This record gives sequence, structure tokens and C-alpha cells, in this order.
Amino acid sequence: MTDSLRSDLAHLYRRAGFGATPAELDAAVTAGYAATVASLVAPATTSDAGVRATPAPTFDVVERPGKNATTAQRKQVAATLRSDASESMLWWLDRMVMCTNPFPEKLTFFWHGHFATAIQKVRSAALMLRQNELFRSAGLGAFDALDLAVAKDPAMMLWLDTAQDVASHPNENFARENMELFTLGYGNYTEADVREAARCYTGWRYNRSTDAFVEMARLHDNGSKTVLGQTGTFDGGDVVRILTNSDASHRWICTRVWSRFAKTTTTDPAVVPLLPTYAAGLDIRALMMAAFMSPDFLATKGQLVKQPIEYVVGALRALKLRADGPKYLAVLKNLGQLPFDPPNVGGWPYDDAWLTTAASLTRLEFAGMIAERGDISSVADAAASDRADAAALLLSVDAWGPQTRVALAQVASNPVALMTLALCAPEYVVN
Repeated sequence: MTDSLRSDLAHLYRRAGFGATPAELDAAVTAGYAATVASLVAPATTSDAGVRATPAPTFDVVERPGKNATTAQRKQVAATLRSDASESMLWWLDRMVMCTNPFPEKLTFFWHGHFATAIQKVRSAALMLRQNELFRSAGLGAFDALDLAVAKDPAMMLWLDTAQDVASHPNENFARENMELFTLGYGNYTEADVREAARCYTGWRYNRSTDAFVEMARLHDNGSKTVLGQTGTFDGGDVVRILTNSDASHRWICTRVWSRFAKTTTTDPAVVPLLPTYAAGLDIRALMMAAFMSPDFLATKGQLVKQPIEYVVGALRALKLRADGPKYLAVLKNLGQLPFDPPNVGGWPYDDAWLTTAASLTRLEFAGMIAERGDISSVADAAASDRADAAALLLSVDAWGPQTRVALAQVASNPVALMTLALCAPEYVVN
């Protein structure tokens, strides 16, 4: 029974966090599954020792060079943005590694992929960090409030061109993506809904000089609009309410959560029992609790490929290393996933997309590097015949498959080589 519970808890920590240490699993086994879920699915707190050890950097909102800027001025702005971007990426990576409770960071990472926004276009580390904190502070509350806050968030407004949305010529970018990717899912709205919703957001602005969201009445369309069959003189707040309270949105958000924390799906019947819990108040914390407590959740072991950030963070946590240099950003760049820089508004790919030959080679190089630097004493101190099991315990892997066990046995005399292979084994790369 204890082995089964430990396996279930290891699965929970891999999905709700980035994996568990042996000590964390020991404590979780003592506490029990339900109590561990409740303690993990909690808001971020500054009392977390790892959070205190990784204070967020501060950046100025860099002014974009004007049309009369010199080449030297443009180069200086570009250099500042590159430096700020790298610093912010390393900070968040290190916070994910260091935090005591990993769930708030895992959920923040989820929302970053859901409301994908990239620093390459926003061109402000300060605004990207503000959005990051929004996901962290509001990501466990009501989804309608979160979606509205994101709609008014400066980084999102720059990313999806809200400043170009005026009554005389509505810009449909945010209206479309809010329906297709953020709230409803493709096929649950019409082109007419997009056009009408765009009219609702007209006049919304981010004022750079005051660093604040503003509504410019003279640019807003005050006419009647019809969105998802409802008609009124709606503004952006109204359309967010209409979208997020629809049945389609309930299913979309539950499916997105299930796909990222349990099993990638569009039609999994396991989503259906989650709907009443979520629909009752659009409560994300209640949804996450229901998902992790679902018997179907425990049946999804080994059905998600770790995204590169999840993989790197989990490995660093296991070997007690910090994300302390640009070498880790180079690894993530080669793996195809840098924080704050998704490729498009749809976010990153998932599952098999990460299982490429090039990615395998990068993981091998990374694994060798951290096996040399990290704490693998529990593996090195074990007898050669026990080192594969010691590596499994260190990495929170239930058991190695026959092929992996044979490969590990061949390098059992070399703890660094064994740890390198273990970090690249399918049992570790796949959750």
C-alpha cells in the first residue's frame, strides 16, 4: 500500500510541480494523498524560503527609440532589452528551481503558455514580469477575473495590438485570440462574434507615460453589439463575462487544465466530472483540486512528455543545483523553449513535439553537465548493483523499464555516467 501511495504522490508532484525529492515523498506519504494535494494547491506566498531566496529583479520600462533615434541609440536600446530579457528568464528559472512549494510556479508556467505573450514583441522585461506576477497572484482565483485582468495587462495589450482597436476601425487580434485560445476554443464562435467583440474592446489603451490602463471614451464604440447570442451596448468587461460564463468556456478551460496536468486531449470523458465544480464559480483552485483528486488523474501516469522547462527545472531541483548562469538558457534555447518567449500566441507545442533527435542530444549534454556538478552522492555512495535504484529514488521514478535497466547496469561503475543516462531515460523524460 505504501509503495502504491508513494507512486501516486510521485505522479502528483511531477504534474503539480517538477518532481519530488525523496524527503518530500517521505513527508507526503506520512501526510496522505488528499492532505498533500491541499497543501500543494495553495496560493503563492512570500513565506516560501525558496521564493525569499530569489527576489525578482527590477527593470525600467524601456522607451522604444523614436523615428529620429540614431543607430547608436537603437543599438543601446536593443542591448538593454537583450540583457533584461536574459536576466528575467534566469530569474524565473531559478525561482522554479528554488521554491519550496512548486505548484504556484507550475501554475504560473501553465498560464504563461495559455495566455502566451512573448518579450520579442512586447520588448519590455518590466511588463513581462508584471504579467508573470499577475498569473501568480490571480491564477488560482476566478477565471473571469483573470481573463479580464489579462485583457487589461500592458504586455498582452502590446502583444495583441489593443492600441489599434478604435471605433472607426476595430482591431480583431485580441478578440479573436481571446475566443479561440483563451476562453472558448476554435469552433465555438463565429466570425461575426469576433467582429462584435472587437468593437467591445475599442478605446482600451496602455498609457506608457503614466504606466496605466486607460479607457478612452472618444475611441470606444458605444453602439449595440451581439456576442454569442447576447445583445447590448457592451464593453470589454461585458464580453469577458459573456465568454467565460458560457458552457463552451467551461469545457475549454477544464480541457486545457486536464491536457497540461493530466493527459493531452480534446474529448477525454475524464473532463466531464470536472465541469460542475468549475462552472459553479469559475474557481481555478477548485478545478485544480478536483483534477488532482480525480481517480482518472492517477491513471494518466506516463502520458505527458515533459516540456523542456519542466525537464530542466526538475533535473536541477533533483541534483540540488541552481539556475545560476546563461548556460541553462542556452540549453533551453536549443531545446526550443525559453521562458517569456513562446513562438506565437498559441504557445509552445507539446508531447511528441519535444521528442526529436536534436532534443535528445541536447538533453544528453545537459545531463552530463549537471551530473558532474550536482549532488549525486546518494547514487555514488550506493553499491554498484544498487545505483540504478538509487537514481530512480533520486529522480522520483517508480521503476526503470528492462531496456533502461540494462543500459544503466552497463555504466554502474561510473555514477556520473549512470546519472547522465538516467536523466535521459524515457521513464524520466516522460511524466
